[in-house]
Amino acid sequence: MKLTFLGAAQTVTGSRYLLEAAGKRVLIDCGLFQGTKNLRLRNWDPLPFPADSIDAVILTHAHIDHCGYLPVLARNGYHGPVYCTPGTADLCGVMLRDSARLQEEDAAFANRHGFSKHHPALPLYTMEDAENALRLLQPREFDAPLALGEQLTFRLLPAGHILGAASVVLCCGHTVIAFSGDLGRPEDPIVRAPAPLAHADYLVVESTYGDRLHDTRNPEDELAEMFARTFARGGLVVMPCFAVGRAQEVLYYIAHLKETGRMANVPVYLDSPMAISVTDLYRRHMSDHRLTISQLHAIDHAAVMTRTVDESKAIVSRNGPMVIIAGSGMATGGRVLHHLHLYASDPRNTIALVGYQAPGTRGAALEAHSPAIKLHGEYVHVRAEVASITSLSAHADYQETLRWLAEMTCPPIHTFITHGDPAAADALRRRIAETLHWDCSVPEHRESVELAQETVRPYPCPPCEPASAPGTAS
Repeated sequence: MKLTFLGAAQTVTGSRYLLEAAGKRVLIDCGLFQGTKNLRLRNWDPLPFPADSIDAVILTHAHIDHCGYLPVLARNGYHGPVYCTPGTADLCGVMLRDSARLQEEDAAFANRHGFSKHHPALPLYTMEDAENALRLLQPREFDAPLALGEQLTFRLLPAGHILGAASVVLCCGHTVIAFSGDLGRPEDPIVRAPAPLAHADYLVVESTYGDRLHDTRNPEDELAEMFARTFARGGLVVMPCFAVGRAQEVLYYIAHLKETGRMANVPVYLDSPMAISVTDLYRRHMSDHRLTISQLHAIDHAAVMTRTVDESKAIVSRNGPMVIIAGSGMATGGRVLHHLHLYASDPRNTIALVGYQAPGTRGAALEAHSPAIKLHGEYVHVRAEVASITSLSAHADYQETLRWLAEMTCPPIHTFITHGDPAAADALRRRIAETLHWDCSVPEHRESVELAQETVRPYPCPPCEPASAPGTAS
């Protein structure tokens, strides 16, 4: 049994793991590299394997750094199943189409303005590629074992984080290998807590916040204070925001602030068609989150939803305090760039960062208080206040991760620390070794490791029993 780390190794993006076991080749996650240019260039590298040699793809969740490479895989000849939860399947429909649209628009823009050294500039993939990839999705419910062959089964467990997110548990004979996916927080107000793993012989665990603890302040209080001081000076708030999860959480708090009178009655705009579409999906997957119908109704009415370009442009005709929530969350693209271009230079305004900012992104530059950022080919001075709402996060911090790990019945043979910047990954490795006394390491990009096929454990493995006879799949 061999495991190869094709992404998310010493970086927090491009999640891809190739497991070769029981005569099968399974790709766990198929994500896009984002962030610095050297990482983004990996998306253009030739596949390290023939696409049609893969027997199955299993997705942990629908963030682009976990699913965004699927259209490239499909274009290169993969026609097999892509397993995921129903929530992830619905979100992939939104995310992959939006990603393809952005790829096509960026290529067209580069060709119009001569920004690319390639003539013509081509998108990484097209809308047609995305649609072909979406046809491969085969949703599976949580905790429903499925056989991939006579000796290989898997199941999906709730991971929190976002709608439909899962940890993946694979059983090969008597050996269990688990992939945490991105772990959510146990007290998240919207998404349910991640389910603990009973056991695993080998474990791949994320480390996005492996070197940090989350702020213990109430995010509602942080938002209230930031809104109050901005509106008091006559300014507005521009909030780069992730369309999946974070936009809904921010609107949840804004709805409550307005209901309790802790926020001025100013216009709030959700200027993100993708975030609007994602919000609609919460009604289809009520068991995946904690929100009630009345809370979803309040979220819907907490902001003016601007779907069209004309509606987005009309926002700038307004004067006075307001809140503009727009994608993307790290200010790498999307409508928020236009708002930053217009409002970043005014010291009355606030740019509110409400999520993780990967190195090399405009969001990271703003977080580091860079005096200027490049927007639409020119540098714009940043005189607005830049506020980081650090208590908002969909990722477990290192203490929450350690608590999740400690619920396992016995230590894995080995734990691999992935999906974190080098400092974060190594910090979590050290904490796991010192606190839990587990054998663990941080793999390198494209590193392959041989895993013992047969392990001796003093307990049975009931979760590995398939729902159907071995060798059958439904």
